[in-house]
Amino acid sequence: MTTARDLMTGDLRCIPASETLDRAAQLMRDHGIGALPVRSSDGQLSGIVTDRDIVVKALAAGKDASKVTAGDLAEGRPHTVEAGADASAAVKAMSEARIRRIVVVENGEPVGVITEADLARKLTAESFASYAGRVYATP
Repeated sequence: MTTARDLMTGDLRCIPASETLDRAAQLMRDHGIGALPVRSSDGQLSGIVTDRDIVVKALAAGKDASKVTAGDLAEGRPHTVEAGADASAAVKAMSEARIRRIVVVENGEPVGVITEADLARKLTAESFASYAGRVYATP
Protein backbone atom coordinates (compact mmCIF):
# COMPACT_ATOMS: atom_id res chain seq x y z
CA MET A 1 0.00 0.00 0.00
CA THR A 2 1.25 3.45 -0.90
CA THR A 3 0.95 5.85 2.03
CA ALA A 4 0.88 9.59 2.53
CA ARG A 5 4.49 9.29 3.71
CA ASP A 6 5.40 7.85 0.28
CA LEU A 7 3.93 10.91 -1.44
CA MET A 8 5.21 13.61 0.89
CA THR A 9 8.23 15.82 0.80
CA GLY A 10 9.96 15.50 4.17
CA ASP A 11 12.27 17.92 5.93
CA LEU A 12 9.31 20.14 6.71
CA ARG A 13 9.96 23.71 7.77
CA CYS A 14 7.45 25.43 10.05
CA ILE A 15 7.39 29.04 11.16
CA PRO A 16 6.26 30.55 14.47
CA ALA A 17 3.10 32.66 14.24
CA SER A 18 5.09 35.56 15.69
CA GLU A 19 7.67 35.57 12.84
CA THR A 20 7.44 38.33 10.25
CA LEU A 21 6.53 37.80 6.62
CA ASP A 22 9.89 39.05 5.38
CA ARG A 23 11.53 36.25 7.38
CA ALA A 24 8.98 33.75 6.03
CA ALA A 25 9.84 34.83 2.49
CA GLN A 26 13.57 34.44 3.21
CA LEU A 27 13.00 30.90 4.54
CA MET A 28 10.98 30.01 1.45
CA ARG A 29 13.73 31.36 -0.79
CA ASP A 30 16.53 29.66 1.13
CA HIS A 31 14.78 26.26 1.13
CA GLY A 32 13.17 26.43 -2.31
CA ILE A 33 9.64 26.04 -0.95
CA GLY A 34 6.39 27.90 -1.47
CA ALA A 35 4.60 27.38 1.84
CA LEU A 36 5.25 27.21 5.56
CA PRO A 37 2.96 25.69 8.15
CA VAL A 38 2.48 28.16 11.01
CA ARG A 39 2.80 27.15 14.67
CA SER A 40 1.02 29.10 17.39
CA SER A 41 2.75 30.00 20.66
CA ASP A 42 1.58 26.68 22.15
CA GLY A 43 3.22 24.74 19.29
CA GLN A 44 -0.01 23.76 17.55
CA LEU A 45 -0.46 24.15 13.79
CA SER A 46 -2.49 27.31 13.34
CA GLY A 47 -2.40 27.81 9.59
CA ILE A 48 -0.20 27.87 6.55
CA VAL A 49 1.41 30.80 4.74
CA THR A 50 2.21 30.60 1.05
CA ASP A 51 4.39 32.73 -1.17
CA ARG A 52 1.21 33.80 -2.96
CA ASP A 53 -0.38 34.84 0.35
CA ILE A 54 2.59 37.08 1.10
CA VAL A 55 2.39 38.77 -2.29
CA VAL A 56 -1.38 39.07 -2.66
CA LYS A 57 -2.60 39.52 0.91
CA ALA A 58 0.29 41.56 2.25
CA LEU A 59 2.53 43.26 -0.31
CA ALA A 60 -0.15 44.05 -2.90
CA ALA A 61 -2.36 45.33 -0.07
CA GLY A 62 0.38 47.79 0.94
CA LYS A 63 1.33 46.03 4.17
CA ASP A 64 4.88 46.06 5.52
CA ALA A 65 6.31 42.52 5.42
CA SER A 66 8.70 43.40 8.24
CA LYS A 67 5.77 44.19 10.54
CA VAL A 68 3.05 41.69 9.56
CA THR A 69 3.45 38.25 11.13
CA ALA A 70 2.81 34.79 9.76
CA GLY A 71 0.06 34.46 12.35
CA ASP A 72 -1.63 37.61 11.04
CA LEU A 73 -1.81 36.06 7.58
CA ALA A 74 -2.48 32.39 8.37
CA GLU A 75 -6.14 31.49 8.10
CA GLY A 76 -7.53 28.57 10.08
CA ARG A 77 -5.87 25.25 10.74
CA PRO A 78 -4.14 23.63 7.79
CA HIS A 79 -5.58 20.40 6.44
CA THR A 80 -3.64 17.37 7.66
CA VAL A 81 -3.36 13.67 6.93
CA GLU A 82 -1.70 10.93 8.96
CA ALA A 83 1.62 9.69 7.55
CA GLY A 84 0.39 6.09 7.51
CA ALA A 85 -2.88 6.89 5.74
CA ASP A 86 -3.44 5.37 2.33
CA ALA A 87 -2.22 7.70 -0.40
CA SER A 88 -5.65 7.70 -2.01
CA ALA A 89 -7.12 9.12 1.22
CA ALA A 90 -4.63 12.00 1.09
CA VAL A 91 -5.46 12.72 -2.55
CA LYS A 92 -9.17 12.51 -1.79
CA ALA A 93 -8.81 14.95 1.13
CA MET A 94 -6.91 17.38 -1.09
CA SER A 95 -9.47 17.04 -3.89
CA GLU A 96 -12.48 17.50 -1.63
CA ALA A 97 -10.97 20.54 0.09
CA ARG A 98 -9.73 21.86 -3.27
CA ILE A 99 -6.24 22.48 -1.89
CA ARG A 100 -2.76 22.19 -3.37
CA ARG A 101 -0.96 21.27 -0.13
CA ILE A 102 -1.68 19.06 2.84
CA VAL A 103 0.47 18.72 5.95
CA VAL A 104 1.46 15.15 6.86
CA VAL A 105 1.46 14.42 10.59
CA GLU A 106 2.64 11.56 12.73
CA ASN A 107 1.58 11.37 16.38
CA GLY A 108 0.23 14.90 16.01
CA GLU A 109 3.54 16.34 14.82
CA PRO A 110 4.07 17.64 11.27
CA VAL A 111 6.61 15.50 9.38
CA GLY A 112 6.12 16.58 5.80
CA VAL A 113 3.82 18.07 3.22
CA ILE A 114 2.21 16.69 0.10
CA THR A 115 2.12 19.29 -2.63
CA GLU A 116 0.53 19.39 -6.02
CA ALA A 117 4.03 18.90 -7.48
CA ASP A 118 4.47 15.71 -5.40
CA LEU A 119 1.21 14.39 -6.85
CA ALA A 120 2.28 15.27 -10.39
CA ARG A 121 5.53 13.35 -9.90
CA LYS A 122 4.17 10.33 -8.05
CA LEU A 123 0.63 9.66 -9.30
CA THR A 124 -0.34 8.14 -12.60
CA ALA A 125 -1.27 10.69 -15.25
CA GLU A 126 -4.91 9.60 -14.96
CA SER A 127 -4.99 9.98 -11.16
CA PHE A 128 -3.31 13.38 -11.29
CA ALA A 129 -5.68 14.59 -14.00
CA SER A 130 -8.64 13.51 -11.85
CA TYR A 131 -7.23 15.41 -8.86
CA ALA A 132 -6.50 18.54 -10.93
CA GLY A 133 -9.94 18.42 -12.54
CA ARG A 134 -11.61 18.49 -9.13
CA VAL A 135 -9.33 21.17 -7.65
CA TYR A 136 -9.48 23.55 -10.58
CA ALA A 137 -13.09 23.02 -11.66
CA THR A 138 -15.33 26.05 -11.37
CA PRO A 139 -17.32 25.71 -8.14
